[in-house]
Amino acid sequence: MKDNLVLIGMMGCGKSTVGKLLAQALGLEFVDTDRYIERAVGRSIPEIFAAEGEDYFRDWELSVSEELAARKGLVISCGGGLPLRADCIASLRLRGSVVFLDRDGGDIYDNVSMDKRPLGQVSREEFLERWRQRAPIYRECADYVVPSRATPQETAQDVLRVLAGGSI
Repeated sequence: MKDNLVLIGMMGCGKSTVGKLLAQALGLEFVDTDRYIERAVGRSIPEIFAAEGEDYFRDWELSVSEELAARKGLVISCGGGLPLRADCIASLRLRGSVVFLDRDGGDIYDNVSMDKRPLGQVSREEFLERWRQRAPIYRECADYVVPSRATPQETAQDVLRVLAGGSI
């Protein structure tokens, strides 16, 4: 593993939950880029989107990704859209091992609350289309692709296994 472990994937795929488990198992600090931005700006993601728009939020993602990439010993849970901008994911890829947590878009939409996710406030078909567009980008950015399992604990164990050179 490089200096950091970077988790990417669609909103609701389990990055934050699995990331906290991985940070604990590896003795590293956990950072969620969305929560980091919320603290820095002093507003929630929905409030940021409503007041300033998506471009403003994406500019914050770039700043935060560069800042976090300069540190060591982190498990970083990236917002679902962060890897869509090559400049945002590039610095994280240089210093981190990137894992795509691959969870089916329909499963996410059907089982995860989208109440606090501005880009999740769409129909199921629109959500699935966004998932279909993003999945190839996530795969391209990732050093490892780990399918989401029945529990976050199982997914975290699979991530640890692939980082140790094993297969899932």
